[in-house]
Amino acid sequence: MGSHTADALTQRGASVSILDKVKSPWLNGNQKMIVADAMNFDILNSSMKGIDCVYYFAGIADIAEAKLKPYHAIEINIMGLTKALESAVSNNVKQFIYASTMYVYSSYGSFYRASKQAAEIIIETYCDEYKLNYVFLRYGSLYGPRSQDWNGIKKFAKQIVDNNYVEYSGDGSEVREYIHVEDAAKLSVQILDNSYKNQAITVTGQQTMRVSDMFSMLFEIEGKELNVKYKNSHNSFSHYGNTPYRYAPKKATKIIPTEFIDLGQGLLNVVEEVHQDNG
Repeated sequence: MGSHTADALTQRGASVSILDKVKSPWLNGNQKMIVADAMNFDILNSSMKGIDCVYYFAGIADIAEAKLKPYHAIEINIMGLTKALESAVSNNVKQFIYASTMYVYSSYGSFYRASKQAAEIIIETYCDEYKLNYVFLRYGSLYGPRSQDWNGIKKFAKQIVDNNYVEYSGDGSEVREYIHVEDAAKLSVQILDNSYKNQAITVTGQQTMRVSDMFSMLFEIEGKELNVKYKNSHNSFSHYGNTPYRYAPKKATKIIPTEFIDLGQGLLNVVEEVHQDNG
């Protein structure tokens, strides 16, 4: 999500600096790369000098990893964020854009969800105390190029290509509003308009689909017989079923793309990317 948003900002004409522990393989020639640990307060502070807006995508985003390593997830997702907020205040940053999640509405998501809910409250408090403007971007089910191996659709596509079957923790009836990462990146830049200031924004797609139907499309694209092993456990309640809405955080405005990458085409591209990764 971060690299695609950086590209969308560059296309808009913004001067973009990227801070990450590893140099981005997708770095645009017009973008500045800072290879450093986002947990380092001194690096954060020096990197934000002269910056108008910060997009914060850092942290543990894999629900399974956060569940297995709660202390690490809280340290990165809460203390790392707080260091970034302190640096933003010190450097008079005008706006802080925080990559949140639809799981803030949910009782599912384990320590990942808890850290995201806490992070939003902390950011709102910084806004109250220091007048730091913010936007929460609550992303839905993202998919597309450059995704990590734990990304849902990327993981399923790889299982189909490599193993000819998929293992899934639910029963397939779960509903998701899938949005292609490039469409989400465009919306993530659109919210720089002042009308979105100090709001929570839901970023999801227009293509709602049951997980079982998504599996059918992936197997058909790969030309293999449908073979899904449903565990019917919802991964010990780590993931929501049909809706995340069981908790009431700050109300959000929902934005969706008017023009978007078709889900079928997007899934085909993911399968092609898996084949490329496999060499």
